[in-house]
Amino acid sequence: MQSEARNKAIAGGVAAVTLAIGGYYWFSKPSEEPAPPAPTPAAAVEVPEHHPVPAAAEPKLAIPDLAESDPTLIEAFTGLFSAKAIEQFLVPQDIVRHIVVSIDNLPRKKVAERLKPIKPIAGQFVVGGPDDARVLSEDNYARYQPFVQMVNTADMNKVAGVYFNLYPLFQEAYVDLGYPSGYFNDRLVQVIDHLLATPDAAGPIKLTQPSVMYEFADPKLENLSAGQKALIRMGKANAAVIKTKLRELRVVVAQKKPA
Repeated sequence: MQSEARNKAIAGGVAAVTLAIGGYYWFSKPSEEPAPPAPTPAAAVEVPEHHPVPAAAEPKLAIPDLAESDPTLIEAFTGLFSAKAIEQFLVPQDIVRHIVVSIDNLPRKKVAERLKPIKPIAGQFVVGGPDDARVLSEDNYARYQPFVQMVNTADMNKVAGVYFNLYPLFQEAYVDLGYPSGYFNDRLVQVIDHLLATPDAAGPIKLTQPSVMYEFADPKLENLSAGQKALIRMGKANAAVIKTKLRELRVVVAQKKPA
């Protein structure tokens, strides 16, 4: 009985960490252009590890081979959410690899639909205003609330604990991505800091439509990264919740508070 409860706790943590660090791409609008290619692998050189992952506390989760890790992740999600929710939201192939490449690409300009670990959010991107003065409609923000509420209930200490247990998988995928001397946890902290630096955009947020997709009319907003624009697109209140949870996660994974 104790072992069963322990396994359920681990499963819940696995699901939470996967959604927490991979879910941002759920908020991204589709890109008509392919994402930048992965960096060309460079010769391995010694680089300092700024945020080493601490030894995982008990209970430890058995780590499968990366190529065979999807069933473990799917089972973990099912331990926390319903099978219907898993089918609705999770892309069940190459979960760890897609999380790693998604995290790595958040500070970049483009994203690729085929590499997202979470399926696109339901519904249409909502705009308001007359045809010659389109703005981002506040009605759009409600589309993101179910996911934001789920993230808001996550205990980031437990999330980080399971992430530490599974860290070898994330590190292996990060090395395979083209960083033979890099450390995924260092990159995760960098990306969290990048997202926390997202400016608050005062509404109404004006839009333009130079082609099929809408863009922010303000060049300062349009020139932000894919991750930062995603936070703005979900609305100030939702973004504030996500930033709060990111700060909590950062304290644990970086072992110190942000400057």
